[in-house]
Amino acid sequence: MPPRSFGAIVRPAYRDLEVLHAECEAKRPRIDARLADFRHIGRMPDERLFEELCFCILAVQSKARPSEAAVSALREAGLLWSGRRPEVASFLRHRTRFHNHKAAFIVRARERFFPDGNGVLAGTLNSFTSSKDAREWLVREVDGVGLKEASHFLRNTGRGEDLAILDRHILRNLVRHGVIRGMPHTLTAKRYVEIEARMERFSRDVGIPMAMLDLIFWSRETGEIFK
Repeated sequence: MPPRSFGAIVRPAYRDLEVLHAECEAKRPRIDARLADFRHIGRMPDERLFEELCFCILAVQSKARPSEAAVSALREAGLLWSGRRPEVASFLRHRTRFHNHKAAFIVRARERFFPDGNGVLAGTLNSFTSSKDAREWLVREVDGVGLKEASHFLRNTGRGEDLAILDRHILRNLVRHGVIRGMPHTLTAKRYVEIEARMERFSRDVGIPMAMLDLIFWSRETGEIFK
């Protein structure tokens, strides 16, 4: 048996990297512009941040475009800021899945982050020096928000470009490139963090930032660079 080499660095067997880098170069201008949009949103008032949080809540097991439209419709109907849970749920009935649960989550988040009519969301988020600390806080504080939704919200507000948003689109592409061996049957918090660490390593190894990888992968599956 040959001696074991303790000094060697063993890299995973990544696949399709030429395709990935070519796609990165082709989409880079649009992705850079989209990330700049997210950072701009992050500097806007608490009301705009709350709308983005509502989008992330509604997008759970639902498509992004209809979720965005549902938030706009809630705002235009005057329900986003003053609607009670039954009213919001009734309005969302034909606009999203799990409308009763999501209505409750939105109303609770509104009460949590606008306790006296003044927003406290931006100030609290800005107190964190780590995106992962901010994510843990959101998961604790917001019903209906797990690691994926919190990561999504933080990225969409310019505060989490180093986080992984592990939905099925991203996971399928991690399998394609050899980052993980297969689609996980369940995604516990522990498993989420483990896969995120693998994606972080992949990002460093291939020289493509996490947020850019996310939007490349997402656009492959949906045909657009959205959010």
